[in-house]
Amino acid sequence: MLDAATPNRPNLPAEIARRRTFAIISHPDAGKTTLTEKFLLYGGAIQMAGQVRAKGEARRTRSDFMQMEKDRGISVSASAMSFDFGKFRFNLVDTPGHSDFSEDTYRTLTAVDAAVMVIDGAKGVESQTQKLFEVCRMRDLPILTFCNKMDRESRDTFEIIDEIQEMLAIHVTPASWPIGVGRDFLGCYDMLHNRLELMDRADRNKVAESIKIDGLDDPKLAELVPAHLLEKLREEVEMARELLPAMDPAEVMAGQMTPIWFGSAINSFGVKELMDGIAEYGPEPQPQSAEPRQIAPEEDKVAGFVFKVQANMDAKHRDRVAFVRMASGHFKRGMKLMHVRSKKPMAISNPVMFLASDRELAEEAWAGDIIGIPNHGQLRIGDTLTEGEALRVTGIPSFAPELLQGVRATDPMKAKHLEKALMQFAEEGAAKVFKPMIGSGFIVGVVGQLQFEVLASRIELEYGIPVRFEATQFKSARWFSGPKAAQDKLVEANKQHIGYDNDGDPVFLTRLQWDIDRVERDYPELTLTATKELHGE
Repeated sequence: MLDAATPNRPNLPAEIARRRTFAIISHPDAGKTTLTEKFLLYGGAIQMAGQVRAKGEARRTRSDFMQMEKDRGISVSASAMSFDFGKFRFNLVDTPGHSDFSEDTYRTLTAVDAAVMVIDGAKGVESQTQKLFEVCRMRDLPILTFCNKMDRESRDTFEIIDEIQEMLAIHVTPASWPIGVGRDFLGCYDMLHNRLELMDRADRNKVAESIKIDGLDDPKLAELVPAHLLEKLREEVEMARELLPAMDPAEVMAGQMTPIWFGSAINSFGVKELMDGIAEYGPEPQPQSAEPRQIAPEEDKVAGFVFKVQANMDAKHRDRVAFVRMASGHFKRGMKLMHVRSKKPMAISNPVMFLASDRELAEEAWAGDIIGIPNHGQLRIGDTLTEGEALRVTGIPSFAPELLQGVRATDPMKAKHLEKALMQFAEEGAAKVFKPMIGSGFIVGVVGQLQFEVLASRIELEYGIPVRFEATQFKSARWFSGPKAAQDKLVEANKQHIGYDNDGDPVFLTRLQWDIDRVERDYPELTLTATKELHGE
């Protein structure tokens, strides 16, 4: 394992150099939540993993805290977890596995330095994995791959590697090689460290010892691996070494090569090797793009940005927590930071660190860490906090919704409360909320149908307002920019198409592609966009 004191940015303070901040991306059901559990187990953060499979109350995994997630068994809100692993401090950001929540995931990926891609050994690269991978690619994020569920019937190892190389256009280098599959799966040969790792089938939470061997011709192997599997292993490893590229840490850092580990998260197998790989090949905190200049992690002054807002994490306290990625410096509790958008100082007196759904006061944090700042709505996604300099972190996207519906409180007396609830969810990034210029009520926009269900259940649960979502004539929304006179002219002539988002910016609500074509034709000086960069202007 790399020593934390040998970073590839030599002037990085040791505390920052030992941090690894990463997200896990996968298709639903690839085993991401189980893997997260095992990470926490190895980090000593929880004593006993394996609760993902348990029944009833025990089926409450550590990173899924919203009631609906617990009921459906999917992660719908990205949570952050920090824990130590050897000399390293891991900051793991969990992402929603469900495609209906991809916008939350895109934003989460702006706050990490690397991604761990989990794929199912039987299914290979699935559609959602591909979408998330594209976002990592846009940001040149280093990617480490874990091929899970090798203890079940899975596809040929070369086939899986070929598929990743072809579908994702990235070089793949095997960090380990599986011995047998399904019921015959014994463990892996660690190609980077020439070790034999055998799985303990008797105890899911026990990690078998690794066995140091002297190459694949070591006679010791015959005592541990059945002859037919050993012969196959030797053949495949020889082929892999000839056909596949060798590990190149610089290519991994550039996001052009992904090392792949094979294992079974439910059996705690292969997880420790993956974690060693994150420590060894994962990047330390990287510079953050911002206006008017980039922010380097080793700068003395503290800077950070909000990439997520979560309301009502604690039902007893009706609070809102802004998740802040520290971009530079050494933060200490009680510090006054400038909220760049409002130009007002904020005393950060009770920041929290997350250990899954548990939180504790953060006395300090370094660049790379993720802290939660409880607040009453001052902090929005895209906001930057600094020690006085007017910096604005860039590249945090907001996407046009793909589905629009009207929403009404079933009790008209609660309409005012509904407005407040919707504004909260809009600021949290859970949905887009538009107030039409003409008519009453609100239009809510989301990326996937499931989000309407989550919103309805949360509005009722957290605000006591039963609501009804109903069809609307509008299909999408576009922000527009350009000369003020042209904007005013567009608004005046198209009042029935205009709404305002929660920042008060006008949007053009569209029914058909024809609406968009018409505006582009009649108002050539205006630009219509399906994304809006969030920087809390």
